[in-house]
Parts: sequence; structure tokens; C-alpha cells
Amino acid sequence: MPRFSPEQGTGRKPGQYREQRRALKMLADAPRGVSEEMLVVVHGFSAEMLAGHATVVTETKSAPRGVTIKVERIRVTDAGRRAFDG
Repeated sequence: MPRFSPEQGTGRKPGQYREQRRALKMLADAPRGVSEEMLVVVHGFSAEMLAGHATVVTETKSAPRGVTIKVERIRVTDAGRRAFDG
């Protein structure tokens, strides 16, 4: 009998569930969150794979010479943490 995988019956590609858990663990291990560039470009995760499990938090930072910048970080939500914890 074939072993059940979380992808069965969900329309997911094989291995997508594993990648989603890996992305959630990375976010859970980063208390301040990570930038979308870090998530997508460096680690190869898509923002769509985390829908409902992560949120974007915008922070305003003061830079030298009175410049203000906005920093957006992706953080795991409580639902994402529960999904990761099993």
C-alpha cells in the first residue's frame, strides 16, 4: 500500500509540502522576519507558498541624515507556526 503524503488530493506538486515546512521553519527561526528578497531570491521560496502562514510587517527606520526608510519583513503567523509544529 502506498504511503500517504500531505500532497495527495491537494493539487500540490510533490515536495511542495516539504518546501513549505522548510520556509516556515526559516521564518520561525527569524524573530524579526526576513525580507522578500531573502525569501525568494536567496532561498528560492515563493511568497504564494506561504499564503495564510506568513504576513508582511512594515517598519519605519531612521537612516543617517534624517532619511526615513520603510523596511518590509515577512514573518510567520500563529497559524503558520501551528502548521509547522504539526
